[in-house]
Amino acid sequence: MSKLSANEIQRHAQRIRARHAALREHIRNVLLESKHDEFAQLAGQVHDRGEESVADLLVSTNLALLDREIHELRDVEDALQRIRVGSFGACDDCGEEIERERLDAYPSAKHCIDCEREHETRRAAGRDQTPSL
Repeated sequence: MSKLSANEIQRHAQRIRARHAALREHIRNVLLESKHDEFAQLAGQVHDRGEESVADLLVSTNLALLDREIHELRDVEDALQRIRVGSFGACDDCGEEIERERLDAYPSAKHCIDCEREHETRRAAGRDQTPSL
């Protein structure tokens, strides 16, 4: 596989910057809305254990989604840094090039498919607690 061209890197950079802006805006809005959080109101209206469980689930789900988006934002920022330093498209683990198709599908990918499979295998076996992306 040949190295990415300057045009390909620029195209990925534009996509990554757009995703970065969208994630930042969404996270900002969620945090601003949390001041008027309807889940907190719902939790205040709880009358029995079943309703309490539903309210807890809604709050937990909202926090889990926000946490996932924050992790993705960090990955996007890391990808922008790799573009700045000239290492974009190289696997963080083995140094080999990340497949074009993988970058087209997931521009902030930091591992080639083989190394990503290894990370997923370790994560599934409980040996790695880093978030999957």
